[in-house]
Amino acid sequence: MAEQPQWWIGTDEAGGIPNPGRPDVKPPAHWRLEAVAATERPRQIELSPDGSTLAFMLDRDTSDVWTIPVAGGQARRVTTGRPLAAFWDDGNAVWSPDGTRLAFAQGGKVMVVAAGGGVPVEVCAASGPVWLDDARLVVGVDRDGRTVLAVVEIDDAWPRPLATVGADYVTAVVSPDRTKVAYTVFHHDDLNCISLHVVDVATRESRTVVHQPGFQLRSPVWSLDGTHLAFASEWPGWYEVFVVHATDGTAPRQLTTDDADFSELAFTPTGESLVGVRTRHGVADLVRIDAAGGEVALLAGGGTWSSPCILPDGSLVAVHESFTSPARICAVALDGEVGELCAPTPAPVRTAPHVVPEHVAYRSLDGTEVYGWLYRPAGATVERPCPAVVQPHGGPTSVTGDEWDGVAQYFLDKGYAWFAINFRGSTSYGRDFERANHGVWGVADTHDCLAAHDHLAALGWVDPTRVAIFGASYGSYMALHSVVDDPDNRYACAVAKYGDCDILTSWAQGDLVGRLDLERMMGHPRTARAEYTAGSPIHRIEHLQVPVFIAHGELDERVSPRQSQELVEALRREGKQFEYVTYPTEGHGLLRTEPFLHFHRRLERFLDWYLMP
Repeated sequence: MAEQPQWWIGTDEAGGIPNPGRPDVKPPAHWRLEAVAATERPRQIELSPDGSTLAFMLDRDTSDVWTIPVAGGQARRVTTGRPLAAFWDDGNAVWSPDGTRLAFAQGGKVMVVAAGGGVPVEVCAASGPVWLDDARLVVGVDRDGRTVLAVVEIDDAWPRPLATVGADYVTAVVSPDRTKVAYTVFHHDDLNCISLHVVDVATRESRTVVHQPGFQLRSPVWSLDGTHLAFASEWPGWYEVFVVHATDGTAPRQLTTDDADFSELAFTPTGESLVGVRTRHGVADLVRIDAAGGEVALLAGGGTWSSPCILPDGSLVAVHESFTSPARICAVALDGEVGELCAPTPAPVRTAPHVVPEHVAYRSLDGTEVYGWLYRPAGATVERPCPAVVQPHGGPTSVTGDEWDGVAQYFLDKGYAWFAINFRGSTSYGRDFERANHGVWGVADTHDCLAAHDHLAALGWVDPTRVAIFGASYGSYMALHSVVDDPDNRYACAVAKYGDCDILTSWAQGDLVGRLDLERMMGHPRTARAEYTAGSPIHRIEHLQVPVFIAHGELDERVSPRQSQELVEALRREGKQFEYVTYPTEGHGLLRTEPFLHFHRRLERFLDWYLMP
């Protein structure tokens, strides 16, 4: 009987000799993909004004708004049916000053819902809501390829411009007395610049507080008396913390010199210090910063901390995950003791053995030092070397850090090594390293990916003939480059998950955010055509000598599915070996359970077949 079609699969085709799968392969002893798919993700917490309740997003079958008492108790689902959203591309829910309502963005619109329950009400077409007072919101409104700062009344939802600076509004924070708004903007004429401004709500007069051409800043926060702003700027080479007077025009004062990237800043109740996240080499600690001298004290280290919220007594709640723990909401006591407030990890995941990787540095082909997290499976020895997967991350302005990866753990349980690399262009290794891929997409960073194979080959306990490279988004682009632009054919196969093959056509096909990010790092194609060609493996696809597995969501707006179509057409013309699957319900991220499971089962079949011992 023919196999019945499945609604979550669109195109499913192959070129070359079919891959029938391995009849002799058994599932791993401790891990199942179903358990990985069922692992929910709480994220982006927000503390109510009275300090009693947290609002947060929870990713499972939807990405809905939930609340939970800080003192502990049962979580309550506030919204239903909010579409599943990628955590890296979604906002949070914010409390009204009186604590009775929550505002959030959904599908390009700002919604408001009663915190105790009710039907969400659409306010207007906008994004990034922040409460100005109980009756008004500050929002971002898109017009003609720009995002302007606007104010909207809940009961009279006609947004009125608050500040127009010829650039994109990024984020806003309201002053303690609610008379001013500090906001950051992204400049289209200086794509590596984000500046800080303050606008008077009554007069709508705006002034520039910090504008450092060619440099970005983030995480602005008001001092308790509303006279100063703290923020993190990359100007010193890392995102160090600065303090500046909000109105008198004096130069910012650098507060920290920690050679680390700070973010998510907040003043403590006394105003004598700030709490924030300090990230260095992929590890994001929770820290306290002295507001006078800039000394940094560790509050909770290891893993990846995010969304710190300060309770009235000075203790904290924050989101935490690590190599051995999926995302959870934690309480951090004044003495540093960490407890779980909300940890929806399935028991099969909680009890399964986890491999903790080693942070390694290795030399790229040009001598540049690059980094990665190397997981070694049990039983891998020089006498019995194992297969391996090299995984470059997406972005590229991102990082693989001390965070949970259930898919990696599944393959480790099968006996694969896993090497999650942070090639040049990755964050948390300093600004110079982060910008080292500018102008050389697909060339210098591909060398980092090829050198990752060389590093594995020198270990002895990895079989160099059985190494695959697998990535999503920019990681997919890296994987394709690594099997096209390598005359030594290091990798045995590659997996390209919703990635580019031609950055010139992708520049024209993708959304505005992706296009500007590409121009920020590579310049406009009219002035950098040679660099765009060098960074597009489609022009050299005849050099490909190994099988490729390609997957793409048909609703992807960041990297158009036409990129995978273009690649498959070229592979078919050249008679190359490939597998190709699309998912009609998915965008930039295979989020729903059925596509997630289908893709990873196919990934397992692909790797098991082409890395066969």
